[in-house]
Amino acid sequence: MSDMVRMRVLISNDDGIGAPGIERLEHIVAEITDDVWVVAPESDNSGAGHSLTLSQPVRVRQLSERRFAVNGTPTDSVLMGVLELISDRRPDLVLSGINRGGNLGEDITYSGTVAAAMEGTLLGIPSIALSQHSDNVHRTRWSTAERHAPDLLRALVEIGWPANVFLNVNFPNVPADQVKGVSVTRQGRRKPGSKLDCRKDPRGRPYYWIDSARVEEPTLEGSDLSAIYDGRISVTPLHLDLSHHETCVALGAALAP
Repeated sequence: MSDMVRMRVLISNDDGIGAPGIERLEHIVAEITDDVWVVAPESDNSGAGHSLTLSQPVRVRQLSERRFAVNGTPTDSVLMGVLELISDRRPDLVLSGINRGGNLGEDITYSGTVAAAMEGTLLGIPSIALSQHSDNVHRTRWSTAERHAPDLLRALVEIGWPANVFLNVNFPNVPADQVKGVSVTRQGRRKPGSKLDCRKDPRGRPYYWIDSARVEEPTLEGSDLSAIYDGRISVTPLHLDLSHHETCVALGAALAP
């Protein structure tokens, strides 16, 4: 890869274009390169995963020269940015975030933040998802990501990573000056803990909130959760091939005529 100074960067997220995290990421990147574009959902799409809008048209609202709000998902937003809105030259890098709250363990399968980076990778563009871990969304330590993201982004871009791989970065929920370093990690585990909260409307009809709280396993050695709870920045390389190759071999041998 090349120096970020000369890069065209597309920024998206899943918290919505008005979220504080994307504003901070835009400011961080604008201090590195002046070719920054923002294309993001017009509203909160947390938990949207890698979904596309197929049952209704996708509309775009231009907010300024290089900022656009999309009435769709994070995946829609990246597609719209790369294929339609930034037409003269494709982005060199896609950044998604900064998400309010961590994207750790099985979160990556639900996360629209991660999905935006995944879509960038599918389009052949190096991509990074960034999240600020927090135990309370109303008291997010944005300053930790703001302090450490610039140097980390520069280093990752200079090092580079393979095609069909994207990076999932999580910043720990500690003050910026207490971050212990950076760990390259693997995806951790969270025990299933989701539950349904059933309530009734004024007419007595039930409705439900999905409680996404999980029981975490931060002791899994080398995991993203382990790094975060140790006060370290977690960088997890993820790849698009979801095949379990050992099982492919075993099943192939077992089912062979």
